[in-house]
Amino acid sequence: MSLYPSLEDLKVDKVIKAQSQFNQTPSPLPAISDGTYHSQPATVGMPSSSLYPNLEDLSDYMGLKLNSEEVQMNLALLPVADSQVAVPSSYGVGGMVRPVTGSDVGIRRAEIRPGLREIILCKDQDGKAGLRLRAIDNGVFIQLVQANSPAALAGLRFGDQVLQINGQNCAGWSVDKAHKALKAASETRIELVVRDRPFQRIVTMHKDSAGHVGFIYKSGKITSLVKDGSAARNGLLTDHYICEINGQNVIGLKDSQIKDILATSSTAMTITIMPKFVYEHMIKRMSTGLLRSSMDHSVPEV
Repeated sequence: MSLYPSLEDLKVDKVIKAQSQFNQTPSPLPAISDGTYHSQPATVGMPSSSLYPNLEDLSDYMGLKLNSEEVQMNLALLPVADSQVAVPSSYGVGGMVRPVTGSDVGIRRAEIRPGLREIILCKDQDGKAGLRLRAIDNGVFIQLVQANSPAALAGLRFGDQVLQINGQNCAGWSVDKAHKALKAASETRIELVVRDRPFQRIVTMHKDSAGHVGFIYKSGKITSLVKDGSAARNGLLTDHYICEINGQNVIGLKDSQIKDILATSSTAMTITIMPKFVYEHMIKRMSTGLLRSSMDHSVPEV
């Protein structure tokens, strides 16, 4: 009989200890419980502090609830080859989860395109296109789009930059010269080249369980952010004015009206903002009453 254990005994003992340690180490819960996600076994001796938040933290992160039903509603859509048709990700990479905002209608309504676009307008029965312009830094910008006007129907928005009117470059023009060019244009055809809202940017955030995204505003201006709220995490800034909510213009509306729009918005919300100093220059010499009664506040089509 040997004083030392055999090699086979040592192997068996090592396996038993490893299994014991593994059983005592809690396994991480999967974010998806429908079989599309397979959790990896916990590593023996893994440190207690992880580089990633645990599931309880993730459930409130960005306002997103990571339960199975929510994940299934937000599976990625992946184009097939050169086709423009999207298919569920199960045909490509299984279990890939995209952000809730990936195809949200509010983002599509609020989109700020980087290129230029051509707009063809006519005039109404009064001979007007429904635009008021403002000159800033040698550029011509749309100060007001009148509701139900040809300009509103063509999709022009507050803050758009007008680069050409009927083939004439507008750089360096005064407001008077721009308005005269519109007035002199044909009743049936005004050609504009426009850049989408260069002074504005969009921020998408998520409501928490109480329906809040974490910012405070007064008279349409963002005054403060809630620490660690969705607004702060997604880059919303104070001293900026809210121009649009999910693409809908809210300039000139009362705070109570803005509150109603925010309250009825979906969980994923896109806000279009403009810096205070630019906004105040844009609406200079325009009354709040005019903005409230004349500005186009309709919900854009997508």
